[in-house]
Amino acid sequence: MKIVFFGTNRLAQIVLEELIKSNYKPQLIITAPDKKAGRGQRRQMSPVKQTALKNNLEILQPESLSNEIFKFQVSSFKFDIAILVAYGQIIPKEILIAPKYGFINVHPSLLPKYRGPSPIQTAILAGEQKAGISIILLDEKIDHGPILAQKKITIATNDTHASLIEYLGKIGARLLIQILPEYLAGSLKPKTQNDSQATFSKHIKKSDGYIDLNNPPDPQTFDRMIRAFYLWPGTWCRLMVNGKWLIVKFLPGNLIQPEGKQPMLLSEFTNGYPNLFKQLGKLFT
Repeated sequence: MKIVFFGTNRLAQIVLEELIKSNYKPQLIITAPDKKAGRGQRRQMSPVKQTALKNNLEILQPESLSNEIFKFQVSSFKFDIAILVAYGQIIPKEILIAPKYGFINVHPSLLPKYRGPSPIQTAILAGEQKAGISIILLDEKIDHGPILAQKKITIATNDTHASLIEYLGKIGARLLIQILPEYLAGSLKPKTQNDSQATFSKHIKKSDGYIDLNNPPDPQTFDRMIRAFYLWPGTWCRLMVNGKWLIVKFLPGNLIQPEGKQPMLLSEFTNGYPNLFKQLGKLFT
């Protein structure tokens, strides 16, 4: 069976790693193009590409799935099934209908709740006590297709976006590998989502993690922001130092990190930078 894997970020990488060790190792990986990042603006590979290279898998990195050359490359591969996890682009209809067994999507929420690109962050920000994984058949609408399987988990009070990615990635991969034989045999019946219960998440921007010290969030919202936006975009503010702005990040575990410094306990920051701590005003009162 020919399997194509679409994915980009760490969640997708975890699922791919488990698939490679299973009977469902993909032969073709489709991931995002390398992007410039960091102060040096060096080109960085997606986590999925890193894993694909380590395992000598064929890789495609189209800027757009509507590109005719890409469409030809995919159609000539003649794949039987596609698995998609956090890829980042909408799949065109002509590609969506190409594989005999369709596209299977692993999505980190209990659909139809939190469709869209940031379900984990949105669940943490909303104070949800439960999260989960949904495995669905992909259709032309975002996270709308029928459900093949779901698994619910409890969100701990110290869970972050990063920790839940690791946990849900493993759970999602195992659930996918568990249900694939039944699905391919035609004995697993998909269940239509209840659209009336659908909620949606949005694209997270750098500015979403910004703390306005003149209008700071309440302690509960502040804690949720720190956990939801770790590792990216982070929860941060600007402090004035010698006529220049200094970015300060707030991290899980009651840690704070001034720009260019190592993370430190809030007590260490208070003792070492008393004048800066005063600028935080109501945030810690």
